[in-house]
Amino acid sequence: MTRSLQMPDDYATLLGNLKTQIRQAQTQAALSVNRELVLLYWQIGQSILERQGQAGWGAKVIDRLAQDLKTEFPEMKGFSRSNLSAMQQFAATWPDPAIVQQLVGQIPWGHNVALLQKVKDPAAREWYARATIQHGWSRNILIHQIDSRLIERQGQATSNFDRALPAPQSELAGQLLKDPYNFDFLSLGTQALERDLERSLLAHLRDFMLELGVGFAFVGSQVHLEVGGEDFYLDLLFYHLKLRCYVVIDLKIGEFKPEYVGKMNFYLSAADDLLRHPQDAPSIGLLLCKTQNKVIAEYALRGVEKPLGIASYQLAEALPDYLEGQLPSVEELEAELSRLEEGATH
Repeated sequence: MTRSLQMPDDYATLLGNLKTQIRQAQTQAALSVNRELVLLYWQIGQSILERQGQAGWGAKVIDRLAQDLKTEFPEMKGFSRSNLSAMQQFAATWPDPAIVQQLVGQIPWGHNVALLQKVKDPAAREWYARATIQHGWSRNILIHQIDSRLIERQGQATSNFDRALPAPQSELAGQLLKDPYNFDFLSLGTQALERDLERSLLAHLRDFMLELGVGFAFVGSQVHLEVGGEDFYLDLLFYHLKLRCYVVIDLKIGEFKPEYVGKMNFYLSAADDLLRHPQDAPSIGLLLCKTQNKVIAEYALRGVEKPLGIASYQLAEALPDYLEGQLPSVEELEAELSRLEEGATH
């Protein structure tokens, strides 16, 4: 029988203090990264504004700029055409860089885009930015407060915004720590190594699919889709000439998680809504999970028995008869990518 270890009387106090210090340090680090990223976006927007005024830059130049920046910095998801336009609007809305650093640099880029899109009055926009920091609002809560006209219900003068930084345990701090724009901006450490592996696997998979000679046409990698004003990217996108449908491929590094199915469902619905021609068949998804020891492949196919209005996609353990020979089997995909991994380790 083991004895329970007797802790000193002040142990609980010490543990509580250390937890607080760790959370504060995490929040400060996330804020530093976020502030630099938001300031960078402001500088990019300012540069575009200046050249539009001096050289008359038009939409085609912005399109080319977005393309060139994405080519040079493929890890960063923030250089879409729509996001460059948001940067331009951001710089025009907040002309003072001091305000950017001291106020809106304290909240994630998604919060700032929401403020740009939903609040036209400058004083109200600043009020909502300060209220976000004060109360630690997530982006969804911020949008809800704007839509419910909180500023009109409360009055601008009734709130004392004494907090300059978000509370470490607030939803805002949590979003700062997990913000994908910040992660892509850093591109450091294990995540960068995983992205290198992901790029290698996707490049090999692209070549493998094309070499099969069964009708795949390569559309692109990191294909941008804009849904509800937010940017999303498809790892690989093919069009199958015989099946007359898009094939969306999503690669995950790590064990399979149930939420991956929901994400693929979203991608397929977006592809059908934004890319699919009326004569095309429903899009097909291919979900690949690369674990330490193996590659797991699953197809996501729309259930044919479901009404079109509530159509959903399910993982298929085996390809239906009508798709056999048109798509590589799960076993072929797993074997091919596993061979690539074995070759990399020798």
